[in-house]
Amino acid sequence: MKRRQLLRGALATGLTGTALTALTTARQSLDQALVADPLADLSDLEAATETYGYGYHGQPPTRVLADLVTDFAELRPLLLTTPQPVATRVRVCRTAGQMAGMVAIVLHDLGARKEARSWFTTAGRAAAESGDRQLRAWLWAREAMVPLNYGAPRAAATLAEQARHAAGSHPTAAATLAAAVAARAYALSHQPDQAREALAATDGFMDRLNASERADTWLTHGEQKHHVHLSHAFTALGDTQRARESQKRALELSAPTSSMTRTLLKIDAAACAHHDGDTEQACHRAIAALTALPADYRTGLVRRRAMDLYNSIPAQHHRLSAVRELRDILAP
Repeated sequence: MKRRQLLRGALATGLTGTALTALTTARQSLDQALVADPLADLSDLEAATETYGYGYHGQPPTRVLADLVTDFAELRPLLLTTPQPVATRVRVCRTAGQMAGMVAIVLHDLGARKEARSWFTTAGRAAAESGDRQLRAWLWAREAMVPLNYGAPRAAATLAEQARHAAGSHPTAAATLAAAVAARAYALSHQPDQAREALAATDGFMDRLNASERADTWLTHGEQKHHVHLSHAFTALGDTQRARESQKRALELSAPTSSMTRTLLKIDAAACAHHDGDTEQACHRAIAALTALPADYRTGLVRRRAMDLYNSIPAQHHRLSAVRELRDILAP
């Protein structure tokens, strides 16, 4: 409890040097521990991991990050204690891979790209030791979203294709996510044929997912998440009609507390308006979405997506008052 409170305090002012040091220490402790054998019952930590998978639930990302890292640190003694059955170590490593992956997701959302990649590396080591190929594929697909959302779509496509290969051809959440991320990466890389092939694969997997794989969590691939990915892919392709269909459906399925997701969808809608020639309306929509967002969420991924919209506006429109207002809101 004390560790959790200290980490929450360190993160309260953002990803400062102190907070990042604490995050690195927690990650490195597991890296060192992965060479040992774990202890007994993991039920509580497995249950905690399942709970974290349901996302932010209206909590600030930094608070979720503090809680995740605190529980993640509890895995270390399980890895250091010997001897243990192979099945127990598999459970420990799978839980470690899932938790570390979710820490990386939050760091990605906050804009801490370097730290997110480090946690994905740790998660990958744990997943590899667990022998869970679907978890490994899921982690590669999630990791691909770091370069995807921060300006390196070709690197994202490479990682997404790794994930697709690892996931295989069976309809799993990891296979569906990998195809969806690949579609977005190809769309942003101006490779429309590859993007549409990946989109077709995404739809095909989605149609065959079983109920447990369609749950609305970070670890699975529900209909809401499906349409969030389609929204971005079709927006990048300039297929604004299909993008708007997915935006509408995703918003219908998104809880009011899903502040970040709802804002990203609204920025996609603004980008569609710009693509269709109404730049002023696009800026007004983006401004409304950003100003309605709690301050804790108006950073990282959300800011980057809005910056992508601003940067796509030709210089001759920069004198419009709405464009200037969007620029001012996005100023550091």
